Amino acid sequence: MSVQERRERERAERHRLIIRAAREMAEAEGWESVTTRRLAERVEYSQPVLYSHFKGKDAIVAAVALDGFGELADLLREARTARSAPESALRAVAAAYLEFARERPALYDAMFVQRIDVTFGTGESPEPLRDAFGEFVAALEPLAGERDVETLAEVTWGALHGLATLAHGHRLRPGRTDDRLDLLLTPIIQAGR
Repeated sequence: MSVQERRERERAERHRLIIRAAREMAEAEGWESVTTRRLAERVEYSQPVLYSHFKGKDAIVAAVALDGFGELADLLREARTARSAPESALRAVAAAYLEFARERPALYDAMFVQRIDVTFGTGESPEPLRDAFGEFVAALEPLAGERDVETLAEVTWGALHGLATLAHGHRLRPGRTDDRLDLLLTPIIQAGR
């Protein structure tokens, strides 16, 4: 391995370390606690080293979010492909989405609440984001009928995001997730038959 290759590998490892440490700090204490100073201390590098990887905290949050979209895409794909019937695949995708939001609140916050410089809803959207959205499209496509499947995916994703956000804020009655999913998904399924 050449010196240049070793340096590039070390730089990539530092980059991943910074992202992982930011995510861990946010999960433990919230995003407001993640500062470049504290993060530099945590990863045992100077702030200039952090700034050689990221322009600032917003760029770090965006990197965490992109990792999150990759994780979300994998979970949704796994949920969708584990079911053969389109109705149960859609329900599995919706349940996996809500579980992801519940189990990873700071990551979900980075992806959908924090201000990040990531393009949504266009061909310029990063691949992990397109992959996650693509899983909604794939789950809804057999049920879309004459409806525009991407618009249907946006509305379904938006409704699930609302449920996830309200649940996280303790604004919904506990224990009614299945009922909410039935009310959300049944009209989608019936209209597609």
